[in-house]
Amino acid sequence: MRTFLRWIGYGALLALITLVLIQFWFVVHIWYWADRNPETTAFMAARLEILREEDPQARLAHQWVPYRRISVHLKRAVVVAEDARFLSHRGFDWEAIQQAYEKNVREGEIVFGASTITQQLAKNLFLSGERAWWRKAQEAAITMMLETILTKRRILEIYLNVIEWGDGVFGAEAAARHHFGVAAANLTPEQAARLAAMVPSPRRYGPGSETRYLAQRTAVILARMKAAQAP
Repeated sequence: MRTFLRWIGYGALLALITLVLIQFWFVVHIWYWADRNPETTAFMAARLEILREEDPQARLAHQWVPYRRISVHLKRAVVVAEDARFLSHRGFDWEAIQQAYEKNVREGEIVFGASTITQQLAKNLFLSGERAWWRKAQEAAITMMLETILTKRRILEIYLNVIEWGDGVFGAEAAARHHFGVAAANLTPEQAARLAAMVPSPRRYGPGSETRYLAQRTAVILARMKAAQAP
């Protein structure tokens, strides 16, 4: 019995050490990206793997551009659409979480989410799309790391450069050229609002796509952009 308990203790210790090492791995990467740009993300790698099942030569459309070369209209539009309190919270928007919880209770199922830009970045950089309790816990831990190590400006810069904006299209520069044939720096307010409206379902819309929802969502974002602040 003592031997059995000893082995349980060793197993628990090994699991704890492994967990600490994994967190350290995340911290090192985030610290490195404070002034260096990630070449790829977990989401990019997963999407490329899927695309190459049909075409072994498939490549992602992605080009990193510095923060100053991304239209301020897009920065404001994405903040309005995805995380209106981005500048004031520390990674978690508790008011939005409470509102989403109340709406989901009324609906009887999980319909509304409340992920901040930082939480979305944590998922994009490191995690899969799997729905599991441990993934949400790890997402929360990475979110706190991002908010502690990086500035809001850097978080938004990385986010705008790595999120998906079409089938195999990642980042603001590739998105602007794919959907509108312009550089990210030259996006108009209307184009920026439309891109921001696409973020929740990026592969649903191709260049020139038009739906009632997309038009309405674009109009709402556009109307709120002037009052929005970006770092």
